[in-house]
Amino acid sequence: MSNDMERKEMRSTKRHANKCVTALGALVLLTSTTLTPWQSADACSRILYETGKGTYIAGRSMDWSDPTARTALWVFPKGMERDGTGNNPFKWTSKYGSVVASFYDAATADGMNEKGLAGNLLYLTEADYGDAAKTGKPILSIAAWLQYALDSYATVQEAVDALKDPPFAIVAPVLPNGQAATVHLSLSDTSGDSAIFEYLGGNLIIHHGPQYTVMTNSPPYNQQLALNTYWEKVGGNRFLPGTISAADRFVRLSYNLKSSPKYKDETLAVASVVSQMRAISVPLGMSDPNHPNIAMTLWRTAADQGTKTYYFESAVLPALIWVDLKQINFDKGTGARTIPINLDTPLGDVTTKFKPATPFKWLGAK
Repeated sequence: MSNDMERKEMRSTKRHANKCVTALGALVLLTSTTLTPWQSADACSRILYETGKGTYIAGRSMDWSDPTARTALWVFPKGMERDGTGNNPFKWTSKYGSVVASFYDAATADGMNEKGLAGNLLYLTEADYGDAAKTGKPILSIAAWLQYALDSYATVQEAVDALKDPPFAIVAPVLPNGQAATVHLSLSDTSGDSAIFEYLGGNLIIHHGPQYTVMTNSPPYNQQLALNTYWEKVGGNRFLPGTISAADRFVRLSYNLKSSPKYKDETLAVASVVSQMRAISVPLGMSDPNHPNIAMTLWRTAADQGTKTYYFESAVLPALIWVDLKQINFDKGTGARTIPINLDTPLGDVTTKFKPATPFKWLGAK
């Protein structure tokens, strides 16, 4: 290689390095006043993937610092009488059947209904639901928020139209581990429509549209979008932020989702979603003496809204399990059924392996 060519290559390399350093410095300036909320110990991630057939798969990871948080899969039929919680509970009857993942035997954290509406609850430190008593509305436990949506709506548009002025006020009792139950909600449907619901300062903020394909935790969603726009200009093939903070995960998920092929083959499409959720996960049992509440990934899901198949992967099980919603009888009166998630949980297709059980009570219920 000639000296001229060597000098040109060195100058090119230096320019790229300078761009990365400049980008990193700019990010430090952007985040210096709000870094602490991003380090939320309990974190989750969500994507909405489009297949090559124009169908959609919602993927999510559940990152949590408390490994004793119990999880189970549930089948809930149509026609169930529901009760929000408290002295003035919001009441409703389920219009649609669903398959969900419960958390702490007290909340619906993830799931999909028979119409293909999928939903995910993710932690949000800044969530503030306001003073429920001042609204005069009946009360809904935050633990039932997602279940109400799955019970009641077939599409995101229906949910957005109905929840712009919700018929209930949300209360968020403390979680069994002593932590505040502050979350935001994502919904997606078979058309690829998507919505993010956040309560900030007592007001409901809705981000609605098919472009909202990625969701993590803090800061609030509008700030996440602004930061991701910044990183898109940097270019993910040059430099991506690599910590486990919510903002960094949002950026990496956005880049990976855009970079992933849109597979027509169903198996490859599901595998793509699962691989993206694995790639963003925190290793089981990971610890850091400087961050004692670091959140490991306990489980992951992929809700295939095209095939109506719900996939679940526990971090302690060697393979996926899945439920074919098309093969489930959701008729009124068929009763709630469950499969606990533990080391003895069956693997593969568990559609026919649910056992009758009494539904869990919502967080805060006596």
